[in-house]
This record gives sequence, structure tokens and C-alpha cells, in this order.
Amino acid sequence: MGLHHITWRATVSAVAEESVVADAVAWLVGDSEMVEMEQTTSYHGSVMHMVTGRSKKKANSLKSLSRIGVENLHTLIEDIAVRFDENNTLHFRLDYNAFIDGEVILAKPDEVSTIKCHTKVEVYPGQIALDECKKVLQAALEKAKSAE
Repeated sequence: MGLHHITWRATVSAVAEESVVADAVAWLVGDSEMVEMEQTTSYHGSVMHMVTGRSKKKANSLKSLSRIGVENLHTLIEDIAVRFDENNTLHFRLDYNAFIDGEVILAKPDEVSTIKCHTKVEVYPGQIALDECKKVLQAALEKAKSAE
């Protein structure tokens, strides 16, 4: 049971401070060395930054997932059927504005500004993928509870 990796992505417009977002993503992923910032242009030509935090180590990925907190992990467990895909990847988004303000809140489906997360769950032959995802979320929940 575990995670292959976890990835957090945020899009930062030219009017926002990209270093603040990069610091926030670094907190999520656990290390500023795991954060990359790429400058690009939007469809309309304005400058924007893509901030990506990625952990490829199992233990760090689980710890990163636990940082979203107990309440959010409970919600993910309840919504697991709609957030877990056939490729054994769990998808969810955080409310961008709340997160930058220091609050970790799962985004509502219609929110525009979000921090996207996807994490690949280890599933081996003979295992039920949804059960393995639930075990990972339970392990993250225990880590989150012990961190409170």
C-alpha cells in the first residue's frame, strides 16, 4: 500500500506574486527543492507561471497528502468513487485563494482558481484498486491526526 508519487499544480497570473504560490506549494510537497516554476503565456498572450510541486518518494508523498488535513481527507474518503480513476490516480483540487490565505479547503466543482493534485496509488495484481486508495487515504488521515 502506498503512493507512487504526488503532484501539485497551480497557475499564477502575471498580477499575482508567484513566489508566494511557490512557497505554498513547497509547504504542500514538503521541500522547496521539489518545486519548479515555468514561465509561459496564456491564450491571450499575457505572462503566467506554472508552479509544480512533485514528490516521487512514497513516504514523502503520503506525508504531503496528509497536509491537507483531517476534514479534507474524510471528504476524499467519502467521495472516493468520483475522484479515483481507472488509472489508479486520485484527483482533487484545493481552493487557490483560501490556500494562499493559509487555509486548506477542497475546491468546489465550479471554482475557477484551484491548485490541482493528482497522486498515483500503488495497486498490484489481485488487489482491488478502490480498496487500496481507501487504505492510502486512511494512512494519510492517521498522519494528519498525529500532526494536530
